[in-house]
Amino acid sequence: MSDTQLDNAPAPTEAFKASRSPTISSGTHVPLHAATDDVMVDRLKDETIPHGGEGESAFPEDKKEEILENAEEDWAHDPINPRNWAMRKKWVMVTIVSLYTFVTPLGSSMMAPALPDIAKHYGITSQTEIAATLSVFLVTFAIGPLFLAPLSEIYGRTWVLHLGNLFFLAFSFGCAYSPTAADLIGFRILSGFVGSAPIACGGGTISDLFSEKERASAMAIYSLGPLLGPVIGPVAGGFIAESIGFKYIFVVVAGLCFIAAILGIPFLRETYHPVIRLRRAKKAADPEKAAKAHPHLIAEHGSKIHRLWVDMTRPFILLTRSIICFLLSAYMALMYGIYYLMFAVFPDIFTGIYGFSIGVGGLAYIGLGVGFFTATLFGAYFADQVYARLVAKNGGKGKPEFRIPALIFGSFFVPIGVFWYGWSAQARIHWIMPIIGTGIFGFGMMTTFLPIQLYLVDTFTYAASALAAASVFRSMLGFAFPLFGSQMYDALGLGGGNSLLAGLAIALGIPFPVFLWFYGERMRASSSLAR
Repeated sequence: MSDTQLDNAPAPTEAFKASRSPTISSGTHVPLHAATDDVMVDRLKDETIPHGGEGESAFPEDKKEEILENAEEDWAHDPINPRNWAMRKKWVMVTIVSLYTFVTPLGSSMMAPALPDIAKHYGITSQTEIAATLSVFLVTFAIGPLFLAPLSEIYGRTWVLHLGNLFFLAFSFGCAYSPTAADLIGFRILSGFVGSAPIACGGGTISDLFSEKERASAMAIYSLGPLLGPVIGPVAGGFIAESIGFKYIFVVVAGLCFIAAILGIPFLRETYHPVIRLRRAKKAADPEKAAKAHPHLIAEHGSKIHRLWVDMTRPFILLTRSIICFLLSAYMALMYGIYYLMFAVFPDIFTGIYGFSIGVGGLAYIGLGVGFFTATLFGAYFADQVYARLVAKNGGKGKPEFRIPALIFGSFFVPIGVFWYGWSAQARIHWIMPIIGTGIFGFGMMTTFLPIQLYLVDTFTYAASALAAASVFRSMLGFAFPLFGSQMYDALGLGGGNSLLAGLAIALGIPFPVFLWFYGERMRASSSLAR
């Protein structure tokens, strides 16, 4: 559409004003004119050539509502639209949010090599309690986004990110100087809740800044934080604990939060579109008239209770009503559980079996990091190439199922890595062998994470809620697995225990993606939650 055509086009606001009544889009309330909305959505999709602020967001909350909201004014070409900002400004925002997102997962696992020292200091004898000091972080890390995401959509993402970082700084100092084990666990619980702010808001910020067609690079950088943070943390934590004491692990985390705050508070700008637009409407000469011009925006974002309810219920609706969302989320959760179980048992393996010092033992986590980094370079390229070829063969039209080949490819590496790691440690062969196994697992984990996330986004109308559902599921298993890991390995051995986990990875990770490749489109067509 040319600039002249855009200038002469009728204002979309009037066309949509009477198209529907306010609705709760969790699926519990039916629009009066849903058919009209669907027709208008399809028309706008057909007429829009994505460029700058046009096109679908990278991770939209509600794909239909987004199009209708944007049609209420020329938001796609508005200079205050973050997707129309200069590319340099966008990447400043991505860098700051990625730093926030890196620090909190780093803090989640940095104490892992020091677990024996922590147990000795606090007189902890129970293996379950020792593991809990590490993994209890993930309980509130999973629950936090259910509260913080709606708060970010009411008050804006920026200050939720800033306050989460500042509170994480304070609670890290609390962990450092906890007088008892109970106090340490309490501060870890609080740290997990506030530390989930970047997870709650970060993907949304990427979506605010980039359209679906532009999201790949920004999302790849953002996604490295939650995966590389827990790997880099133990490497540094081992040497810190060995040289100056485990308390300074938490002091270093607090210092990183301080650096992030110095960079973030002055430069990070609000990116959430509805908050920006509603703030401008309130500042207008006639706020009531401005509000009436945005019926869909007001319906979705004008009520705080509505926003809180929608964001807290949608993930559970998707998990319980969609077999696609449940099984893909379960597979992600299984891999995350194995990942954190490795953190919990690495000190026993590499300091106990192989005789590493605490500092050198932290280097054992590098295998996972190498696997993640390799997957980011190779796996993302492979996935993009396969997707592009399938789209070309399909007449230029993409489908969520075109993400499946990359998922199937990566899913073979997960059980191979777990088998390799478990049995080489059981046989006590050279220490490099279990580390290679963890690298293979890390490659498979990262290679499968991205296509699963993209499949969920491409499939579900409520894309952000689908990602939230997967995040909650995986964090809960990340908490649970270390609690029973020592008992499982005592009963089955390192080889047998990891064989069990690898078998679960095969059962969940291979048959269902193959099934989706053949029948996914039919399943989506029969679901009211899919596009």
